Amino acid sequence: QEKLLGGQSGECEDRPERAEPLSDAEREIIQDTWGHVYKNCEDVGVSVLIRFFVNFPSAKQYFSQFRELEDPEEMEQSSQLRQHACRVMNALNTVVENLNDPEKVSSVLALVGKAHALKHKVEPIYFKILSGVILEVLSEDFPECFTAEVQLVWTKLMGALYWHVTGAYTEVGWLQVSSSAV
Repeated sequence: QEKLLGGQSGECEDRPERAEPLSDAEREIIQDTWGHVYKNCEDVGVSVLIRFFVNFPSAKQYFSQFRELEDPEEMEQSSQLRQHACRVMNALNTVVENLNDPEKVSSVLALVGKAHALKHKVEPIYFKILSGVILEVLSEDFPECFTAEVQLVWTKLMGALYWHVTGAYTEVGWLQVSSSAV
């Protein structure tokens, strides 16, 4: 099926043929827990991005308005950061709301992937890193919902999101998409 360019050297695992599908029960778990998260979507999104940028400062290079900011409190005041937090949360919301419609999920994530590859030139590994930060923040901020079982299901969803986004990168000719965190 689809092989990654440069994958032969062993640096880059072959991309699996498809994302592991979610069962009906898993979709329900995600939609239930997301209901709690989305009520506070801006705050959660801002927390996620601040942690992302504090722990992975190289990710700030893509954002002109706050790439120089070091202080989390200053980041929190950035309108560009807040807007991006809302966009991230809204994209996740669209995915969660449409988990029963794989075509819709695929097209939303293809748009996200293509925009980040072509327009913003973001290294795809940042999606994998951001997925981890999202899972971390959700399990800390919503401990009553994000039990070990729920975290596993969300990890599976994040794997699927990364698969779709990186598929868009390979489609537009991005040479190397590593499927392992660097």
